Amino acid sequence: MTHIHDQAMNYVYQQVLQRLLSFFSRAERTALQLMIQRLVVAAGGIERIGDYKVLAIQSGSRDSCYTLALLRAAQLSIAGRAPATFQLRVASLRLNGSSATALDNIHRSYSALFLYDDPRVELLMVDNREVLAFNHLAPISEAGREANRLNLLMVGHRRNWNGPLDLWDDGFLATGEFYGQIARWDNGVDALVCSDTPRQQKRFLDGLNRAATKAGLNLSSHNETGYEQLFMLLDELGSDCYRGFYSEHGQAQWRPAERFEACRRTTFIDIHDMLVSNLEERWPLLTEFLGFQSDELAAQLSDNDYVSLSICAHLRGLQACFVHGRSYEAGVADYLQRALVMMRRKRLPERLCEQAMEAFGNSATLTDQRALAAAEAQKYLGLSEAQLVCLLFSPFVENGAALELFLRQCHPGMLVAMPELHRAMQGSPVPEQVLQWMVDVSGLPVSLIGKLYRMGPVSAQGSREPGSEIVGADLQTDVVDYDDDTAVAGEWSAER
Repeated sequence: MTHIHDQAMNYVYQQVLQRLLSFFSRAERTALQLMIQRLVVAAGGIERIGDYKVLAIQSGSRDSCYTLALLRAAQLSIAGRAPATFQLRVASLRLNGSSATALDNIHRSYSALFLYDDPRVELLMVDNREVLAFNHLAPISEAGREANRLNLLMVGHRRNWNGPLDLWDDGFLATGEFYGQIARWDNGVDALVCSDTPRQQKRFLDGLNRAATKAGLNLSSHNETGYEQLFMLLDELGSDCYRGFYSEHGQAQWRPAERFEACRRTTFIDIHDMLVSNLEERWPLLTEFLGFQSDELAAQLSDNDYVSLSICAHLRGLQACFVHGRSYEAGVADYLQRALVMMRRKRLPERLCEQAMEAFGNSATLTDQRALAAAEAQKYLGLSEAQLVCLLFSPFVENGAALELFLRQCHPGMLVAMPELHRAMQGSPVPEQVLQWMVDVSGLPVSLIGKLYRMGPVSAQGSREPGSEIVGADLQTDVVDYDDDTAVAGEWSAER
């Protein structure tokens, strides 16, 4: 860049900073100065800040957009008073459940903060283990969509049919693998900066440990409840968290391979204690400056970034209908009641309670809502209603322990074929129509169903069910504390 161009851009960046700061309260401005001090100390002093690279994860959520705004304010503030400022890498993971709204939120926040074309900023996304420049208009690749779908099913089936509905644990595993690899890419980064609360950190680590156990990974004991040892855990997981499910060539490798550092130097910088404003005070910055758009009900009720509220409610309805012999409406009503309890415990505005009742409490529209949720699951997750029901029963693990129950409840006409189903899962030849039925009802190829057949279920605590045989590893992990805040299909959080 020419000197004149540099001057012009610096002027633009300072204008962005001044407008950004105009949305900060006095307490937030004080917190910003503390954040700057924390970053400078971590870098080893202001004279080294120009060589310091910070990683921020951007999912398009309310909290990630707000955290990014704080980091940008810190970066531009340092640039205005020192010869150099820290480098910023912002990365997003493309998963099947990622909504167009989230991608638009990311793009609008990047634009508002003038991150595009700033040489001090890298904007990346990962699709099917390939690191790419961020592009909110690019659809997820077909290979990525299929890999995500298979991973979700393989991890999701590693549960006991009558256990908690932790069907989306794959999201924790995919995100953990992503954190570990994006931190090593292209000379790596020095620090991950994150504003997750202690409760959110514990929830992620619990989910990651549980998912790793489901994927057949042999982990040493980890007792941490926060991210201080996150990267040590990610180093132990390695670059392929799904290697226990697939053959050597079952999934794409991380690429471009030559741009990944062999050693990782990343540390963790926690800034949750610096988020001094409450949610209502943040909305002007989020909406007026960053252009953030939110489903406020979903933002308040769900910590699960991997599946929508409507699909969560849909799963409760399907579980009531097919597993418990009740009605679909009764399952959704249970979901609504639990939601209302949590909303009032968190003292949320009554208008949100009314919104929840309108969304899930109108029996006259439940048929339409069920169809819409089923269409959403098919569009974003690649799963039919029959495949979701199959996932609820997890009928293949532990040598098909729940297969007869699944058939009796959902496919009684296939009971006569149960011996052939077992033979197919054991690798013996069976009629083609039996194989095709297995693929259609599960969404999995028969070879992967056979892999599940030789594995056992994993309890909600992340350990093997008694008597189940896990092939290839002695798996241990931490206990997850499922208390009254456990969500309907994931987890409610009492702290946002």
